[in-house]
Amino acid sequence: MVDRSFKDLSLASLYDTLNPWGPGDDFYLDLVMSARSVLDVGCGTGRLLARTRRAGHDGRLMGLDPAAAMLVQARRREPGVDWVLGDLRTRLWDGGFDLVVMTGHAFQTLVDDEELRLALRAVRAALSPGGRFVFETRHPAAHAWTGWNPERIRFVDDADGRVVRVWHEVDGPLLGDRVALKETFDKEGWDRPRVSRSTLRFLGPDALTRFLGRAGLGVVEQYGDWARGPLTQDSAEIITVAAPSR
Repeated sequence: MVDRSFKDLSLASLYDTLNPWGPGDDFYLDLVMSARSVLDVGCGTGRLLARTRRAGHDGRLMGLDPAAAMLVQARRREPGVDWVLGDLRTRLWDGGFDLVVMTGHAFQTLVDDEELRLALRAVRAALSPGGRFVFETRHPAAHAWTGWNPERIRFVDDADGRVVRVWHEVDGPLLGDRVALKETFDKEGWDRPRVSRSTLRFLGPDALTRFLGRAGLGVVEQYGDWARGPLTQDSAEIITVAAPSR
């Protein structure tokens, strides 16, 4: 897992290596291929929409991300998608999208209540009548952060074939439903390791439902895994499908 907000181009280029295509990507690809117009919020390196376009989707595809380094990767990968630098506050939304997605646990970077409320209202404004908002967040009951420690080091090759060491650790005490995360990258030849810090919010199903409801969105389905299994207390993920409720 890599924070999708880093600004360093050399780190952004490692994202797909550290996060290879998997069942979650297949889940979203199926949804995106069946929608005429799609907004990918926090699109990162753009691989979802790029694969969608290459698979023959000829509708409107827009990727939105606040990290310019990520969008450099996206534009190189597929120029036939509308890649936009910014976040949901970048523009005034007035419908137009049948599907809005937030993948890669990007939803968890919405940490403050007001930030989350504004983002969800913007999603609601971006959706066409009958549209869907789909995202996933780690289930707080699974305590994913217990696996983030510097003893678990990953080794990956960068674009030049040099080995980069990567590890994650909790960066300070847990504050309610918020966990501070530090990701460290180190490579021979660097004068010092490079560090990316972020804070992630772990909201449970009830809290998610409340926030969505206040933004005019209602839960249509919730799954506990990428095979659309039921959501339980043992689920690692909370995969939510929401729709406009008013």
